[in-house]
Amino acid sequence: MAITFEANYAKKLGLPNFSSHQYSVTIRTELTDLGQVEAESARLYRILQDAVDHEIQEVGFMPDASTYGMNYPAPNGSTGHAHGNRNSRTHNHGSNGNGDGAWNCSEKQQKLIEQMVDEHHLDKRDVEALAVEMFGNGVKQIDKLQASGLIDELLDRHAGGRRTPKRVFRGRERTPADGGRI
Repeated sequence: MAITFEANYAKKLGLPNFSSHQYSVTIRTELTDLGQVEAESARLYRILQDAVDHEIQEVGFMPDASTYGMNYPAPNGSTGHAHGNRNSRTHNHGSNGNGDGAWNCSEKQQKLIEQMVDEHHLDKRDVEALAVEMFGNGVKQIDKLQASGLIDELLDRHAGGRRTPKRVFRGRERTPADGGRI
């Protein structure tokens, strides 16, 4: 008498922007002896794990986090923001999923990031991707500390490392919050 034996292996991986992907493989086979179950289980597990691990490495389509699933401005020219057009710069760069297009960093940091994008002719999608790579969030979602890190990285990459003077705090070199003014 044959015994039907089924083995399944699945893996789910988290991706940026609260996304994930998963893959599973199932094999069904017949065994003629219950004594084969343990050895067959171990063998199938190795085979399935290798197959899933090999295939799951390909992430496939990843939408642009700065635009996918976002509300776009209405055709009549309104910004579509729930709180109205609070200032012109929040709607010029599209929404990022935090509702009204507001930035989480300081206004000064926002202006500096936008200025660097304009002056160095940076692709906004590249800056967005850099923020996601560094912090797991888009440019508008990052907080003040993360924005500081993004600005430093942009300066290193595109402005020859020009930064404000640094002071040493507790043995560590840091840019002062007042922008270097003493």
